Amino acid sequence: MAVQVAENSRLAQIMESRGISRRSFLGYCAGIAAMIGLSEAAAPEVAKALDSIIYVGAEDAPHALTPVIWMEGSSCTGCTESFAQVDTPDAGSVVLELISLNYCETLSAAAGHSMEDARLHTIEREKGKYILVYEGSVVEGWEGNALRVAGEKGTDLLLETAASAAAVVAFGSCACDGGWQAARPNPSHACGVQKFLQKNQVNVPVINIPCCPGNPEWLVAVLVEVILMGRIPELNDKNEPKLMFDQTIHDNCPRRGHFENGEFVYQFGSIEEEKGYCLYALGCKGPQTFTNCPIVKWNRRVSFCIESGAPCAGCGVINPMNPAMNWVDENTPFLARHRFFSFFGNPVDPALIAGVVTGVVVAALAVHGIGMKLTKRTDGGADFETIRKYDKIHETPNAAEYAAAADKLYDELDAQGLEERKANHRKGGDK
Repeated sequence: MAVQVAENSRLAQIMESRGISRRSFLGYCAGIAAMIGLSEAAAPEVAKALDSIIYVGAEDAPHALTPVIWMEGSSCTGCTESFAQVDTPDAGSVVLELISLNYCETLSAAAGHSMEDARLHTIEREKGKYILVYEGSVVEGWEGNALRVAGEKGTDLLLETAASAAAVVAFGSCACDGGWQAARPNPSHACGVQKFLQKNQVNVPVINIPCCPGNPEWLVAVLVEVILMGRIPELNDKNEPKLMFDQTIHDNCPRRGHFENGEFVYQFGSIEEEKGYCLYALGCKGPQTFTNCPIVKWNRRVSFCIESGAPCAGCGVINPMNPAMNWVDENTPFLARHRFFSFFGNPVDPALIAGVVTGVVVAALAVHGIGMKLTKRTDGGADFETIRKYDKIHETPNAAEYAAAADKLYDELDAQGLEERKANHRKGGDK
C-alpha cells in the first residue's frame, strides 16, 4: 500500500524535517483510521486528506489550518504535559502540526495581552470554525473570580469562547466533571465543561475525553475526525466517543486470565505480584472503568497503569452532570476492594454500614435475651403446649392425634408388607 504524497508538499517537507518515513506515517494514519471507526484500508485517504488541509500560503491552497484554542481552568497542566511530551519527533507531531494552535496558555510563545488578542481575533475571524480544547475544571465559586485571566473572569472567557466554537473538547477528567477540584466538600463549586455550558444555555457540541491525564492519542483521533471527516464522533450517554469508551479495562486487561482462574495479588511484594496475578483484590477498578487503555496504552504504546504493576484507580469514570459522584470520591480508597458511594449526596463507607447493621443485630439479640430473662421464660424453658393455640380456638384436631393416626397406619402397612413378602418367599420355595 502506498500513499501518494507530492515531493514538494508541505506534508512531505514536515516528514522529512522530522526524520519520518512515509511508511511510518502511513502506519500512523492506519491507526487513526481504525480509532475513528474506519477500515485500515482508509489510511491512504486519511494521509491524502491530511496533506490537502496544509496551508502553505500558495494561491491554490485549498484550505487553511483548522484553528484550535486551548484554554485551562483549574488544573495541574497534566493534560497539556500528556499532550505535548514526546520522546522523539514522530508521526504524532506531524498530525499536531496540522492544526493552528492559536491560543494555549502553556505552549504558546506569546504571553499577556497579545495572547488574549490572538484568542479574540480567532473568535472574530473563525466563528463557527475553530475547536475549543478545555483543560481543568470550571470553578463557579466566588462568582467566578477564583481564576482570572487578563482581568477577566475565567468563567466569562469560557462562555465567550465556547459560544462561537464548532465543538468543545473537554480534555481530562477535571474538564469532564470537575475531577480533583470537585472532591468533597468542593468549596470552589468546581464542575465540568458540559454541565457549566448547559447551565448557561450555550448549545455547542461537547466531547468528553476522560482520564487523569487524558491520553493524547484519543485527543488526536477526535481532532482528526472533526477536522477531516467534518463530523462529531458518535457519543455515548456521557458524551464520550463511543468507539473509544465502549469497553471496560477489564475486558482487554492482560491479567484477565488470572482473574478467571481466581489468582489474585493480596499484598504488594508477594510472590503473587511477581507472577503478575490479577490486582482486583488490591482495589483495581478496571471492571467498572470504560476506557481502552490496554489497547492504546501510554507513552507511545509502551505500557499503562495495570501493565506497570499498579491497580487501576478508575480515573476514566466520569459523571458529567453530577460532580459529587466523580471518580475521586467514588473510587476511594484506591488500594482497597470496598469503596465509598454517595447516598443523597453524602459519602458512605460500606464498612461503616456493615458495622452499624452488626451493632443493631447484636443490640436486638441482647434486648431479646434480657426480655426472656425478665419474663422468666428462660427458667426451665418455655411451657410446652399440648395443643396449638390456633387448633384450640378453632376446634381443629390436635396435631398429636394426626401424628398418632399416621404412625398407626404406617405400622399396619409395614406389617402387611412383611406378610406379603413371607407369602412370596414360601411360593418361591415350593417351586
